[in-house]
Amino acid sequence: MIDLYTFGTPNGRKVSILLEELAVPYNLHVVDIGKDEQFAPSFLAIAPNNRIPALVDQDGPGGKRIDIFESGAILIYLAEKYGKFIPADPHARMECIKWLMWQMGGFGPMLGQAHHFLRAAKEDVPYGKARYVAEAKRLYGVMDRHLVQKHFMAGDEYSIADIACYPWVCRHEWHQVDLAGYPNVNRWKKEISNRDGVARGMVVPNNR
Repeated sequence: MIDLYTFGTPNGRKVSILLEELAVPYNLHVVDIGKDEQFAPSFLAIAPNNRIPALVDQDGPGGKRIDIFESGAILIYLAEKYGKFIPADPHARMECIKWLMWQMGGFGPMLGQAHHFLRAAKEDVPYGKARYVAEAKRLYGVMDRHLVQKHFMAGDEYSIADIACYPWVCRHEWHQVDLAGYPNVNRWKKEISNRDGVARGMVVPNNR
């Protein structure tokens, strides 16, 4: 059985979307980061970096329990375990991993910084706002140009690279990005929004 430790953030929703897309049963454990529950010893034993999401699979490789933290690592693990949403062809697989790492290393962290300076900073920092909003728009430009040539992030097939990016794009207004200026991203977002698994995963943990 799978245990998911998460909260309603873009990173947390990546994993709930994938689990819902896979139609895999799982136990949900809400880790309320607004109440610092990510610092509880029981959670740190699974996720020593005190960040959600985290996952425990009692039936891991060889039938042994495995604990996983970092959303990208969890997506790869689940996609490989169930043989879905990650290409089997080596070249296509690397395309998927490449864009997943792009999200992990840039698209998520930089948008998160924009959110911080625009919405959470305890003092006004104009330089921080300008820097990270500009970087958010640059990254949207990268994504938009890529999606001129590709239907999904990794090519013709929907994959964990799309799942990783989608919850962040859903918060485009938080980082002052108007999707009208990125028509290919907007087309991509609308198509993914119509998937039932995505719709279910986006409201976890709110509806469970």
